[in-house]
Amino acid sequence: MLSWGSRMRPSKGMRVLCQIGSIACFLVILLLASVAPGARGQLAPSPDAAPVSTAPAAPEEEGSIETLHVDVNLVSLYFTVKDKNGLLVPHLTKGDCSVTDEKEPQTIKNFNAEIDQPLTLGILLDTSGSQERVLDLEKDAGSQFLSRVIKSKDQAFVLAFDVNVDVLQDFTNSPRLLSRALNKAEINTAGGNGGYGIPGAGGGTIPTPGGPKGTVLYDAVYLASNEKLSSESGRKAMILLTDGEDEGSRTKIQEAIAAAQKSNVILYVILIADRGFYGGFGMGYSGYSAMKKMTEETGGRLIDVGNNGNKLQAAFSQIEDELRTQYVASYTPKNSALDGKFHKITVECGSGSKVQVRRGYYAIPTNQ
Repeated sequence: MLSWGSRMRPSKGMRVLCQIGSIACFLVILLLASVAPGARGQLAPSPDAAPVSTAPAAPEEEGSIETLHVDVNLVSLYFTVKDKNGLLVPHLTKGDCSVTDEKEPQTIKNFNAEIDQPLTLGILLDTSGSQERVLDLEKDAGSQFLSRVIKSKDQAFVLAFDVNVDVLQDFTNSPRLLSRALNKAEINTAGGNGGYGIPGAGGGTIPTPGGPKGTVLYDAVYLASNEKLSSESGRKAMILLTDGEDEGSRTKIQEAIAAAQKSNVILYVILIADRGFYGGFGMGYSGYSAMKKMTEETGGRLIDVGNNGNKLQAAFSQIEDELRTQYVASYTPKNSALDGKFHKITVECGSGSKVQVRRGYYAIPTNQ
């Protein structure tokens, strides 16, 4: 089982169990009803009232009621549309777009432009050795982005990943707390204080025998999707600042992608690193293709900024525009089987336009 690092562990939710009141209360209600039948007749029944049962009351030891779960297999797709010049297309309507599910046309039930819908956001910060010379740029640009984007109805969290996955700030709508969390991030190569050396030397994190070593990027996406975002509703996105290199994750890339898809999370990757870290011979990082796959499969985008601070600021601005200029289309699949299988989808909104949307979804019952 994957686990978080030692800096902070995510809190677990609590379940609340409800029970029916005692039989005595039920008898009192019956007595009052029999005394004043005329008064009861003066009230029109509420359209939301539950039907009255004439069945005998259950014995007290069997008084708990089992909740009936009804699955509504409604698929919601959050997407952006751009024209042939790469500009965002506003003011589309339901009639402008079409959806297919496993190549079968679907009937769109709801279609809205989600310009100001609440946003749940995760910032995932690569704190491995390759980020040492760009980490301060990431902190500054990330703080400015969060101060512009996060409003009172939004929420965000910050985590760092290197040899561990550590939550630096749990869900909050405070840009100040999020900025403070970013500023706490430090390079960790398991050598202590960002040093390069033998894992465990110098007071850094000591990987367990046989455990992950390096940059557990896929583990970070998997954990953030399952443990932080799966239970959230509405618009959800993650922004990764990384060179795209994964070293030592227990999770495979397709497992990380599937976790994001099942949680309906859009992944954005800002590809950033100090090129000199790779030897200074013009050698680029090799994580590009993997990050492109992750973003395209989940409806996000990859933006390569190198180690340029101006390009980094521009990348955050582009993501901000896309998050605030989204559409959501909902439909009930004609194939209603909740068999856990992956369904490929396509969304089209006119010739010449490009729709940025996740590649599909898993048909999983909502109570699982």
